Amino acid sequence: MRYPIEHSSILASVAKWVPLSGAVGILIGAIVTLFLNLLAVSEQAQGLLPFAYYLLLPFGLVISVWLTQTFAPDAKGHGTEKVIEAVHKKSGKINIAVIPVKLIATVVTLATGGSAGKEGPGAQIGAGTASWVSDILHFSNKDRQKLVICGISAGFATVFGTPIAGAIFGIEVLVVGSIKYDLLLPSFVAGFTAFFTAQYLGAHYTYYDISYFQHYFIDIVLVGKVVLGGIFFGLVAWMIITTLKQTENAIEAIPMNPYTKALGAGALLVALSYLVGTHYFGLGLDTIAQTMQTGSQHTTHLPWYSFIVKIFYTAVTLGSGGSGGIVTPIFYIGATSGHFFGGLFGSEGQLALFAALGFVSVLAGATNAPIAAIVMAMELFGMDIAHYAAVSIVIAFLLSGHRSVFPSQKIAMSKSDLLDLDAGEDIEHSHVRFSEQKTRQFHNIQRRIDLKRQRRKTQRSRKNKNKP
Repeated sequence: MRYPIEHSSILASVAKWVPLSGAVGILIGAIVTLFLNLLAVSEQAQGLLPFAYYLLLPFGLVISVWLTQTFAPDAKGHGTEKVIEAVHKKSGKINIAVIPVKLIATVVTLATGGSAGKEGPGAQIGAGTASWVSDILHFSNKDRQKLVICGISAGFATVFGTPIAGAIFGIEVLVVGSIKYDLLLPSFVAGFTAFFTAQYLGAHYTYYDISYFQHYFIDIVLVGKVVLGGIFFGLVAWMIITTLKQTENAIEAIPMNPYTKALGAGALLVALSYLVGTHYFGLGLDTIAQTMQTGSQHTTHLPWYSFIVKIFYTAVTLGSGGSGGIVTPIFYIGATSGHFFGGLFGSEGQLALFAALGFVSVLAGATNAPIAAIVMAMELFGMDIAHYAAVSIVIAFLLSGHRSVFPSQKIAMSKSDLLDLDAGEDIEHSHVRFSEQKTRQFHNIQRRIDLKRQRRKTQRSRKNKNKP
């Protein structure tokens, strides 16, 4: 009797969640497409102003602070963090007001030049929509949590334009070292239906043809460069995480009201642009595309420090109350840092390759989502880059350590067998320490080495005494 009961139960679950996640995916795809279209319209409107659009940034940040503080405090920041927190601590319960507030605040932030992204709002809109549907259908906490995770995947898939990677990212980003396999099918369905709905409604996506083909034999020199690149990208991810946290703490410590701080932060970024340039405002998609150019079109005028400046601009924008995602800035930082790293070897033909590797590797290191990053590399850049991307991504993921741009991520694994941590805790409150077992093994080995040295020393002294 076991197998008929087991199979019928699984089929019943599939019959429930596939149409449900598909319907929610269609709804989320439509709402997120509205968000993307509003962003596109706001970017077009920038050219109609009689002055540089980014001069409005101080006022844009003030408006964003007012919107979030007045109507939906959970809409503050880059969005994904609040969604992860809601899944782990509130069974996916999200205030419906987050959807319009996040949408409007993000459009205002990006339209006035704030350095932020669009995927966090997409995930928060998706999760909020799924939570709202769950309330209408009177779902249990467990079913609401499950549908909200599908909403996260749908939101990411719609914004990224990569339905498989987006769906996996929505699951993988919740817990470091663990994937909810029971959610794969409904998340894929939600992601695909949301993505195809967005395409049907006219959403446009950017895919990069880096025209890179590697023959079947292994290029040992290039593999060595990729390994070094993975280490470098892991350090860049660590820099992003640290800068975001320290900047947020520093701004919070300033004894001023939030509106004054937002106004001052915007003015600081505008003033700084006269020294470093203006391409650090907004999404920065044009700069990302430039790093992916190949052959005679490659970008040589890009300042080597671009990724450092972008980190600062993003940290100040989000830390002062701007609304928007963090992943698009991570793409910018990863691509420009990869462009810089590739240039260190003087190989112009590989600049686009390393920009692409940085694009996905810094994402993996900063968000602890290596599987989604590997799939994204294949969806965005093609299969030819997959084997090199996998190496770089995994190394960056390990080298970034036990930290994340999403501090509410739960942690279920240690990235080294020499370290112990509190599994099940969120990253922000987990404690990493040397493994007691490994420490004892190390001390035992050290004790044996010391004993051998002592014996040799004793034997030598005896031989010296016996000499005539």
